Amino acid sequence: MEFGFNLNRTANASAARLLPNGWDFVAFPLILCLIAMASIGFHQTLAPMSTLDTQAISLDPVNLPGYAMRTTLRMLAAMIASLVFTLVYGTLAAKSRRAGLVLVPILDILQSVPVLGYISFTVTFFLAMFPGRVLGAEFAAIFAIFTSQAWNMTFSFYQSLRTVPRDLDEVSRGFHLTSWQRFWKLEVPFSMPGLIWNMMMSMSGGWFFVVASEAITVGNHTFALPGIGAYLAQAISEQNLHAIGWVILTMTVVILAYDQLLFRPLVAWADKFRMETTSSGNAPQSWLLDMMRRTRLIHRLLTPAGWMLAALARMPLRAPSLLVPFANVRRDSPPRSEKSTRIGDIVWGTLVFALTLYVIYLVVGYVRTGVTLDEVGHVLGLGLITLLRVVVLIVISSLIWVPVGVLIGLRPALAEKVQPLAQFLAAFPANLLFPVFVIVIVRFHLNPDIWLSPLIVLGTQWYILFNVIAGATAYPNDYREAATNFRIRGWQWWRQVMLPGVFPYYVTGAITASGGAWNASIVSEFVQWGDTRVVAHGLGAYIAETTEAGNFPKIILGVAVMSLFVTLFNRMLWRPLYAFAESRLRLDQE
Repeated sequence: MEFGFNLNRTANASAARLLPNGWDFVAFPLILCLIAMASIGFHQTLAPMSTLDTQAISLDPVNLPGYAMRTTLRMLAAMIASLVFTLVYGTLAAKSRRAGLVLVPILDILQSVPVLGYISFTVTFFLAMFPGRVLGAEFAAIFAIFTSQAWNMTFSFYQSLRTVPRDLDEVSRGFHLTSWQRFWKLEVPFSMPGLIWNMMMSMSGGWFFVVASEAITVGNHTFALPGIGAYLAQAISEQNLHAIGWVILTMTVVILAYDQLLFRPLVAWADKFRMETTSSGNAPQSWLLDMMRRTRLIHRLLTPAGWMLAALARMPLRAPSLLVPFANVRRDSPPRSEKSTRIGDIVWGTLVFALTLYVIYLVVGYVRTGVTLDEVGHVLGLGLITLLRVVVLIVISSLIWVPVGVLIGLRPALAEKVQPLAQFLAAFPANLLFPVFVIVIVRFHLNPDIWLSPLIVLGTQWYILFNVIAGATAYPNDYREAATNFRIRGWQWWRQVMLPGVFPYYVTGAITASGGAWNASIVSEFVQWGDTRVVAHGLGAYIAETTEAGNFPKIILGVAVMSLFVTLFNRMLWRPLYAFAESRLRLDQE
């Protein structure tokens, strides 16, 4: 009898664990709403292209919730694509010495190409993939948003892979982990704090270009996709300040929803990956993460998926043999012939150099059809003017946001309060400030070369802030306690403790901020509100004016010169600082 009673009690307890509790009843409606929103949005993308003509963008605020849903889904899809690209591209660039010599400069060029340039080359391709369907235009918009998100995340992940502490790397090799296991057990967890903060910045940066991504132009026809960006473009076209006010309110709600439902749970979850031996005094909190952990049925349903992912990460997979010739030489690898390595480097370098010359030949041949040599010199001079603006603005932004980022990052409670505000400010499109700048400059006869400059850094300065916050958040707590015990304070604390710890993250933020500033110069040096235009001297204004005129040889010349400036700037300044951070400022430096 007693045995039967225990068996029944065990069965009842097991059955009780499968029953939902109060937290399940709170979480289930939230999950169902998210699934329904995704289903409705996907169903709308399958509609015929003709629906975009019959359902014109309306400035009635009643339509904004539906527009917000469509824009939110596009940005989420672009974020998922950016994350996949980051893991693949960043890993190959960091792990392969020869591939990194090509992939990193390509990444510098990709972030310097304007989003409008990507749209003009890709929209026809996506529309041809899904003829007569809205899905083609949706893919074109998602790809445009992707180009505003992926490069920043990839730079962050690349920087993390290059600065993994040596002692942790040696421990992983001591346990004979394969490259696959080491990637998921060490390198990805180590990169999580910085990557998540850069995901926030990328999501916010996508708002800057959402107007261009939701207004797709093919020939003389424009497809306006339902969304906040298309609504904002229509409001600017009609100079409707009330509609712009509704856009700001809607953006605030969407950003807060992203913060509470996505990024804050990720920040709280990633806190366990901090590299330290002592516990953090104030760990970040998330009500959504706490609720999901307290659920009974949902937690049981998600457990098998967690087991599968953990088993996948533990699989002893090794790199394919095709990638071995491109891989870095590891400390535990058998020595390779120095002669064969040198020959391989020469062959690889020759192929890359030949391909580069061929691309330059094609570009020069096309540009010569509509551009003179004097025009090239003029564009190079405009590039120097924009370079001066970018350098000055990056220096000013660094002096302001590095101390602020450290202050926020070292205080998780303060970071929770500042995080949604910083996301909103980073997501605030410069287009909304065009009326203010145009009216003030025209009214007081100000110099556009000076007073349009703040628009360039308005959306890009946050890359520095978010990366410094990520660096301060990931800074080991035991290092801070050691500095406190040794009574290191004041400037000595900044110079010997904190600045070396956040410097690799700052370099990542500065690279993406400078690249984003070049991109933003196209819409910031050529500002229009109604029929009034204010133009500053610079390469961005040149590209904007030639794009409006449809002069493709000059457009390509401007984009090529901008890519050249960005690449040389990164090669001469940021890459040496990157190497310095890797060799001298690693947290495990002995």
